[in-house]
Amino acid sequence: MKLPSHIPDLPHDWNEPSQIGEALYALACALYPINRSLTGDGVRQSLAMLRHYLPGLQTHEMASGTQCFDWTVPDEWNVREAYIIGPDGSKVVDFAQHNLHLVGYSEPVDVTLSLDELQAHLHSLPAQPDAIPYVTSYYRRRWGFCLPHRQREQLPAGQYRVVIDATLAPGSMTYGDLLLPGDSQEEVLLSSYLCHPSMANNELSGPLVGVFLMAWLASLPQRRYSYRLMLVPETLGAIAYLSRHLDHLKLHTIAGFNLSCLGDERAYSYLPSRKGNTLADRVLVHVLRHTDPAYHHYSFLDRGSNERQLCAPGVDLPVASMMRSKYGCFPEYHTSLDDLSLITPAGLAGSFMALRRAIECIELEGRYCVTVMGEPQLGKRGLYPDLSTSHSGWQVRDMMNLLAYSDGELTLFEIAETIAIPFWKARQLADLLLEHDVLRAV
Repeated sequence: MKLPSHIPDLPHDWNEPSQIGEALYALACALYPINRSLTGDGVRQSLAMLRHYLPGLQTHEMASGTQCFDWTVPDEWNVREAYIIGPDGSKVVDFAQHNLHLVGYSEPVDVTLSLDELQAHLHSLPAQPDAIPYVTSYYRRRWGFCLPHRQREQLPAGQYRVVIDATLAPGSMTYGDLLLPGDSQEEVLLSSYLCHPSMANNELSGPLVGVFLMAWLASLPQRRYSYRLMLVPETLGAIAYLSRHLDHLKLHTIAGFNLSCLGDERAYSYLPSRKGNTLADRVLVHVLRHTDPAYHHYSFLDRGSNERQLCAPGVDLPVASMMRSKYGCFPEYHTSLDDLSLITPAGLAGSFMALRRAIECIELEGRYCVTVMGEPQLGKRGLYPDLSTSHSGWQVRDMMNLLAYSDGELTLFEIAETIAIPFWKARQLADLLLEHDVLRAV
């Protein structure tokens, strides 16, 4: 299949958020026009582009009719063209202009209808008259078009020709995954979905941040844990993936993050696992509390993405979800207003860095002991102000607090939580104290 002539490069510096954000946004622009759905060539083309960044990314096909727990893979859907010609002979709605114009999984038709007959197949949003809604019908055969309500109200009476040149026939559903091995066979799971047409925040931000996190992890000289990325069609794709990998995932997954709607610059959002107390829950809350104290803390009762499957009874993977604006809770959601103007390089980079820090809370964890009896003399090691004032002790308070709890019983993450500092600051302090032989790993 043909890919764009230019696929953006990865950032040169993984510690530079502006480079990361610009690269993520450029990739979103390249992927945005592709018509993705539950099945079809759009998903395959998108995964082929993402393999440019992750050469080890594997794609898998699951045939129509395959049983996945309580679900069945439907027929495959692909569209060549779809449009409505009005009474004056001009196209009033055209899939080529925006792929949200066509109801997902519309069956092929070529008919002429009156406006009254056509209305039964049209969808619009009176409350958002300039937006094209996103509508699908995966499991019941029908056809339809979506258009701005303002345009719909202005359609003149007369005869309309409707053409949908599409195939809806046995084929397969496509998904992608990648496992980056580490020193341990214990895994951290990154999950996102790839199944929506042109919507930037709801569709593209999650998988793209996941791909960049895996590319960053692949660049590390050593990994303590193994890392798994799954990019699947939402709901059915997650169910299908679990039907093939559940035993392995239950045995090896120590934490997981479901990634969705990560591209805007609004407040962060956290949705817990069903049990709410997993390692993933604890590190996400820690990171967001220190990154954005105004973050939104949702309940598992507010679930709606693949955490429904990953945390289902009997599955119960330790997976928590992170978002910016939560799906279903921002006005642009599932409409054409979720376009490339809604996401920003800064929003994407901020989400990447927050999730990177969550991973580092797991990857860089450790236990440490002070190497001397009593309080270490930091001054002779150049770690304490050499002029004693009423404020000098406060300048190294976090360092002293970290030492006070470094008895080999608490982990570094537990100490960071106890003394109320971000893990990444605790990690810097611990590295400094290790360098000066004030701490030792246990």
